[in-house]
Amino acid sequence: MSWKEYDESLVRYDDLGFTLDLSLMDLDQGYREGLAKKVSKAFDDMVALEGGAIANPDEGRMVGHYWLRNADLAPTPEIKAQITEPIKELKQFAEHVHTGRVVAANGQMFKEILLIGIGGSALGPQLVTQAIGQKAKMPIHFIDNTDPQGIDNTLATINLEHTLVLVISKSGGTPETRNGMLEAKAAFEKAGIDFGKHTVAVTGEGSKLDHFAQEQGFIGCFPMEDWVGGRSSVLSTVGLVPAALQGLDIDAMLAGAAAMDEKTRNKDAANNAAMQLAIAWHKATNGKGEKDMVVLPYKDSLVLFSKYLQQLVMESLGKEKDLDGKVVNQGIAVYGNKGSTDQHAYVQQLRDGVNNFFATFIEVRHGRKGKSIEVDPGNTAQDYLQGFLRGTRNALYDSGRKSLTISVYEVTPHTLGMLIALFERTVSFYASLVNVNAYHQPGVEAGKAAAATFLDLLGQVRSRLVSEEKNAEQVAFEVDGDPEAVYHCLVHLANNGEAQMSIGKSPVDDLFQL
Repeated sequence: MSWKEYDESLVRYDDLGFTLDLSLMDLDQGYREGLAKKVSKAFDDMVALEGGAIANPDEGRMVGHYWLRNADLAPTPEIKAQITEPIKELKQFAEHVHTGRVVAANGQMFKEILLIGIGGSALGPQLVTQAIGQKAKMPIHFIDNTDPQGIDNTLATINLEHTLVLVISKSGGTPETRNGMLEAKAAFEKAGIDFGKHTVAVTGEGSKLDHFAQEQGFIGCFPMEDWVGGRSSVLSTVGLVPAALQGLDIDAMLAGAAAMDEKTRNKDAANNAAMQLAIAWHKATNGKGEKDMVVLPYKDSLVLFSKYLQQLVMESLGKEKDLDGKVVNQGIAVYGNKGSTDQHAYVQQLRDGVNNFFATFIEVRHGRKGKSIEVDPGNTAQDYLQGFLRGTRNALYDSGRKSLTISVYEVTPHTLGMLIALFERTVSFYASLVNVNAYHQPGVEAGKAAAATFLDLLGQVRSRLVSEEKNAEQVAFEVDGDPEAVYHCLVHLANNGEAQMSIGKSPVDDLFQL
């Protein structure tokens, strides 16, 4: 590639300290021109989305996460108030916690936070904490699964007497979050502490959690609007309440997102970083998800960025059918970790193995605050980090592997807001390019329904256990169920102390009893 070609492969926002380098994606002008009509439609779709069009027809919902950082864009005064008023209230609440006006049940100040949520209700706050929460006023812990041992491990690390609990769930009916809340409540009650006097909810108005919060006398309840989806909720009350309690600069995060939004509303596709990313994804995957995206941030504080993008991208784009009802099985698989650490884990395959991916490097140009030592003559640790990034990019490209690089100056609240906004809009643009709905998740709902079916069967199997030994087929006959599904229920009960299991030559011969 010539110097001129490299220069023409960049999108730079110098005022934001941001650069997108597409020089190693082999994204020729002809390919861009071939997508011109789809690109134009994607811009129009975005205007409609930001204007309040129904984006989730399954639930009749608008999608308004772009309004969160610029409330003036909200389609009605009521929605604008739904954005601005909670921000004022959560800032005031955080100040009252920090100054001791809101205290624990024993009258002492809260010193740490326990956040209970799942999906975007946990991933977003976890990303924010890891990226910019190193010097937080209050350390934060997470229960983000229904794994009982994981819950026990988390509860064992905190002092309940000075812990403020945040329970985050739009509906209040999400099983994992509900289970975590009930487990935490039991732990507080066992310690003789009033759970309600330590707990705040972030939820939809009138939800199950909203009613529970009122019944239990929670300290407070912040709204989670139905036009905010979980995977794009980090700059709503979902992410802002825990961030404010940690003492983080939420105004800077919102300003960073607003600044990137403004840049990426530009209908000149060549100077729109989000559109250029979407076009690059389309070229790399042939518009059909034929290659995965490996995310490699070269900064410890962004270690969770690939995990965050995994939900944002895969839940948004992983769809069976397109907008016309045609089966397309779309999506882009996302995985990754951090450079240069994980070069030692999988770069060997990336360079020499199956060529089924493109890489997204995240470069943070400023190494540290303060002066660096030389780890060998003339070189610092940051020099090595830069060398590994540049070397890996080149080694991959020399082996026919494509990559793009996003560069920022340093990781700050403003920068984090920019990156979140960039990928949110890229997902929207790409979804339009491939004609899928980025804002519903029928596959997730199908999984929840299947889990409910299993739990119903488990209850039936549990009721059929007696002192007499039975095999799975016998119990399946009694409950009119599938023997394999019944077998898994029986094994589960046996491994958790509710049944005894006699192991036979094979699962068919295994016997179970009370």
